[in-house]
Amino acid sequence: MEKAAEQDPRIYLAAERTFLAWLRTGLGLIGVGFAVSRFGLFLREVSATTPNLPIHTTGLSVWTGVALVGLGVVVNISAVVRHVRLVHQLSSGTWVAGRVSIYTVAIGILLAAVGLAMAVYLSLVH
Repeated sequence: MEKAAEQDPRIYLAAERTFLAWLRTGLGLIGVGFAVSRFGLFLREVSATTPNLPIHTTGLSVWTGVALVGLGVVVNISAVVRHVRLVHQLSSGTWVAGRVSIYTVAIGILLAAVGLAMAVYLSLVH
């Protein structure tokens, strides 16, 4: 006889792995955002110490970095909310297989839009 989903530990372990993957994604976004933000500062310092290079600052890297850090925070918070809801649904037996997560789809679309905007920016700026 097969175990019910709420009693099968593999279901909880799979949910835990998914949760940890989302946390890694959020932390990765935070790390990349920090690096992007600090890279603009590095470029300003290099251009200030080299007398032949004009100081060119747009501040775009700082705001892009801050936006990526913020997006990483949103990913982590939504991962926590989603995981708590999922575990509650599994525990109460109200979980329905095949349900699309609105959070996951929204974050995926947002990440795709950020990637597209960065690609356009990088192709236009030389």
